[in-house]
Amino acid sequence: MFSIQDKPLVQWMIGFAALVVLAVVLLVGYTLLVLAPGLPTLEAVTDYRPKMPLRIYTADNVLIGEFGQERRDFVSIEDTPKTLKDALLAIEDERFYSHSGLDFRGLARAVVSDLTGGVQQGGSTITMQVARTFFLNQDRTLQRKLKEALLSYRIEDALSKDKILELYMNQIYLGQRSYGFSSAARTYYGKSLAELSLAQSAMLAGLPQNPSRHNPVVNPARAKKRQMMVLKNMLRLGHINQAQFDKASVEATPTNTSPTVGAHGAYVAEMVRQSMVAQYQEAAYTMGLKVVTTIDNAEQLAAYESVRRNVLAYDQRHGYRGPEAFVDLPQDEDARDDAIDALLQKHPASEGLLPAVVTEVAARSLKAELASGEVVQISGSELGFAAAALQANANKALRLRPGALVRVTQNAKQKWVMSQMPDVEAAYVSLNAQSGGYRALVGGFDFRRKNFNHATSAWRQPGSAIKPFVYSAALERGFAPATIINDVQLSATTTESLKWDPRNDDGKYDGPIRMQDALAQSKNVVSVRILRAIGVPYALEYLPRFGFDADKHPDNLTLALGTGSVTPVQLASAYGVFANGGYLVKPWLVQRVSDARGKVLFESDRTLVPAEEARAIDERNAFVTDSMLREVARSGTAAAASQRLARQDLAGKTGTTTDAVDGWFAGYANGIVSVAWMGYDEPKSLGGREFGSTVAMPIWIDSMRQALAGTLPGERPVPEHVVQQNGLWNFSEFDSDAGVKTLGLDDPAAD
Repeated sequence: MFSIQDKPLVQWMIGFAALVVLAVVLLVGYTLLVLAPGLPTLEAVTDYRPKMPLRIYTADNVLIGEFGQERRDFVSIEDTPKTLKDALLAIEDERFYSHSGLDFRGLARAVVSDLTGGVQQGGSTITMQVARTFFLNQDRTLQRKLKEALLSYRIEDALSKDKILELYMNQIYLGQRSYGFSSAARTYYGKSLAELSLAQSAMLAGLPQNPSRHNPVVNPARAKKRQMMVLKNMLRLGHINQAQFDKASVEATPTNTSPTVGAHGAYVAEMVRQSMVAQYQEAAYTMGLKVVTTIDNAEQLAAYESVRRNVLAYDQRHGYRGPEAFVDLPQDEDARDDAIDALLQKHPASEGLLPAVVTEVAARSLKAELASGEVVQISGSELGFAAAALQANANKALRLRPGALVRVTQNAKQKWVMSQMPDVEAAYVSLNAQSGGYRALVGGFDFRRKNFNHATSAWRQPGSAIKPFVYSAALERGFAPATIINDVQLSATTTESLKWDPRNDDGKYDGPIRMQDALAQSKNVVSVRILRAIGVPYALEYLPRFGFDADKHPDNLTLALGTGSVTPVQLASAYGVFANGGYLVKPWLVQRVSDARGKVLFESDRTLVPAEEARAIDERNAFVTDSMLREVARSGTAAAASQRLARQDLAGKTGTTTDAVDGWFAGYANGIVSVAWMGYDEPKSLGGREFGSTVAMPIWIDSMRQALAGTLPGERPVPEHVVQQNGLWNFSEFDSDAGVKTLGLDDPAAD
C-alpha cells in the first residue's frame, strides 16, 4: 500500500498513466481519422476474382499446358477436406472461429513464447493474413499493423468465417509458383485435395509461415519438423487420435518429381496459347480459362514418344558428332564443382537425355557427373557409337576428355548409355478425317530447345507424296488405275530435245505398266508422263481443291515429283479428302473454352459429317484414288506399314525428295489421317540410304498403332457408277462437258 509520504511516486504514476491514455487516444484518433479513411475498399475479397492461369486439356481431360505467373486452382470451402482445414487451423489460427479478427490471447501467447525462448509463434490471425495478402505489404511498421487490424475487423464484419478461410486457402503462396492449397497439392504430390493423406495435409499446412524454409522439395528436413508440429497441435486439439498421429508421423511423403504438365503436348498447348492471347490479350493468363482441345491423350503421347524414339534411332545410325561443349576443370574442388554446374545449367535436360560433364576417361570407359551430383560410369557396349571418341587418335572435336559435355540416358535395363542431342527434326500430325479435328500433333523433337512448330509452319518439298493428287487429276481427264503407261525414260520415246529427263529413284524401268502399279512403286517417270498428258496448268488449277497453294508449286513438270512446298498439316488435310469421300475439312483444335466459374465462352459446332459445300472432288474420284493408295500399302513402298500393323485397310504414300532432303509418309485408316515428316532445318541430305519409308513411315506406324488399337479394319461403301474389273476400280462412265467417255482396260496414255 502506498502512503501519503509516497506522494512524488503517486504523482509520477498518475502522470505516466495520463501519458499512456493520451497516447492511446492519439493512436486511436490517428487510426480512425487518418488511416481509416484511406483504407482500400473490400471489393477484392467480397468479389474475389483470383488470377487463374490459362489451362489447356485434351479431349479426355488431361492437362497438357498451363500458362500464367501463378499456378492456382479455386476450390470452395465446401469441397475442401476437413482434415486439411483442421491441419491449417491447428498451426496457423486455432481460435479462428471464436475471435473477431484479432486474437489477443494468441498474440499474448506468442509474445510469452518469444520472451521465454519457446517455439517461435506468429501472432497474426488468418483474417489478418488475408488483409495483408490482399491489401498490404510485408513492412514491419506500426502503420501497417494498424491498417491490418482495421481491415481485419472490416473483413470479419463483411464476410463469414468460412468465406474468409476459403479466401485464405485459395490465395496464399505456398512455394514452387503455387498459390492456394489445391495448386500446391497438385504441384507437390500430383493429387487433388480430396486425395491427400493426413501426413500430406499436415505437410502442406506447414508451408504458409515460410514457403521457402519449409518447402519439402528444397528443405525436406525442415519441412518434416514443421509437419510434426502441425500433427502435434492436431493431436492436442483433438482433431486426430494417437493412432492417426503415429501413422502420419512415419508416413513417407515423397514429393512429385515429374512435371505437373506433360511435355508431350507442348506444341499443341502453344498453338492454343497463341489463339487465346489473340482473343483475350494479356487477360488470357489470369482469367482462368479452361480450354478443351480435340486431342486424344493416348494418341498424343504415342506420337510424342514415336517422334523422339525414331529421331534418336536415325541419329544413332548416322554416328557420333562429339561433345556439345567443353569446360576446363579447375584443380580446386569447389571451383571444379562450380564450373560443372555452370555448364550443365546452360544445357538443360531433354526428358531422358541428361547432360553430363565427363570427369575421367580411360581407353574403354568414362565417368561423368550429372546435374544431380551423381557420377555415372559408362563402359563397354554402353559406349555405343561414341566408343571411338575415347581413342587418343580421335579427331579433336570428337574426342571425349574431362570437361566434355555429353548426353547420357538409361536403357531398358536401367544402365547408363551414351547418346547425343539430335540435329535432325521431325513432325507428326493426325486429324479426324471427317471433322478435321486434331487428334495428335508433335511439332518437333523438343519444344523447349526449339519451339518452331514444324507440323504447322515448316514448308517443305513433299516429294512423291504429291503424286496421288496428280493421279486424282488424271482420273478427271480420263485415266484409270488400269491405264497402261510406258515406264521408260522420256528421252527413249521422243526425238525432241528435252530440258529435263527424269529418272526413277532406283534406276529401274518396267516398260508398260498399269497406273495403279506405278503409284504403288512410286515410278517417277510415269508420274511425269501423266502430268505432261493432263497439262501442268490443269494440275495447278486442280491442287487447290485439296487446300494446296498453287503459287507454292512449280509451273513445270517437276511438280509431279513434289518440288513445291507443303506443311505436314496441309498435307494431312489434303489426304483427308481421299479418306472421307471427297471433302476438304479445315483442321481445328479447340472444342470448348470456359472461364474460371465454368461459364462456357465458346463451344465448337463442328460435326462428324462434312458439309456438302466442303466437297472438293467427286465421291467416285476419292474412292478410286483411295483404292490405288491402298495398293501402295498392300504391295508397294508402304507395304511394311500393313505388315507391322497387321491390317489390310491402310492407305498412304511415301515421299522422298531429291537427295533425300525430306522424308514423308502420309496415310490413313478408319477415319484417321496422319502425316509424318523428317528433315533438317537447314536442308541437307538425310543420307543416301534413307527414304520416306525408313525415316518417316516408322514414326507413322508407331503412332497409328495406338490410334487404331482395338478397331476393326474398315471397308468403304462403293459409290454409284464405280465398277471393278480385273481387281481394279474405275468409273463406269466419265462425266464431262464434252459428254460421256467409256474407259477400257487398255486405254493408252499420251505417250
